[in-house]
Amino acid sequence: MSVQGDAAPAPDSGIVWLASYPKSGNTWTRAFLSNLATIMAREKEALDVNSINRFSIGESFTQLYQEVCGFDPKPGDHRKVAENRHRVQEAIADQFEGLIFCKTHNALVIDRGQSIINFAVTSGAIYIVRNPLDVAISLSHHINKPLDHAISVMATPDVETPINETRVHEVWGSWSQHVESWTRKPHPAIYVMRYEDMLNDPEKTFGALARHLLLNPTAAELDLAIKRSSFESLREQEGEGGFKEKPEHAERFFREGRADQWKDVLTPRQVDAIISAHGEQMKRFGYLP
Repeated sequence: MSVQGDAAPAPDSGIVWLASYPKSGNTWTRAFLSNLATIMAREKEALDVNSINRFSIGESFTQLYQEVCGFDPKPGDHRKVAENRHRVQEAIADQFEGLIFCKTHNALVIDRGQSIINFAVTSGAIYIVRNPLDVAISLSHHINKPLDHAISVMATPDVETPINETRVHEVWGSWSQHVESWTRKPHPAIYVMRYEDMLNDPEKTFGALARHLLLNPTAAELDLAIKRSSFESLREQEGEGGFKEKPEHAERFFREGRADQWKDVLTPRQVDAIISAHGEQMKRFGYLP
């Protein structure tokens, strides 16, 4: 499937969502955009992986709800969080001049009667999709659960994460539900790209993303940003200094970062289970074996 949105009008302020199902390339995309921003700003030092939030922000931190809404989200406060998401997102947009990239793993759905996204402060979105046969393997490592458990999670509608000390709940839904929610209606403000294209042709894929955002880097600037944000570079940085977004129970955040891992890892039964659950969306993006 080709990317969408090359002809979108140029927004000048508000939130640009970096959206994806977990373990689909969201952090890699943030790293690229952050590195490109420092390079185009003529900063001499390479950007450390733990500094990518200089140019992006997450919207699920409980601290935001404490600061903006005056309450400390606790387990069970799902409705209260849902009712206050728009206030938090408005505060994020007001905090920055111009555009701000905001990471989310939420599906584009309704949560307890409230839309997940505050469209009044949204300028657009970048949606990254990855083959669910590979997502299952990465998700299994990420949540430190057996593969069959990860496959089950991905197939369960309306899945949401718990509220804990640092983050409010996110509504993932099933993998198919998530992908369909963001991509079912092509929209010039939603730019869709595949993880596999980021791997196979980074110059074309990231270059098209940069042009969509009207960044217009030189070939040398684009090449350097791609090198500094390559999976190998991010993995090496994590090995040397850690990565603060890595879950405590995960061995690594940047693990392998390659396509078609499933051919070496998944059993035929597991492959069939994933295709049975997600065949329709897999076909749309060219993922059926």
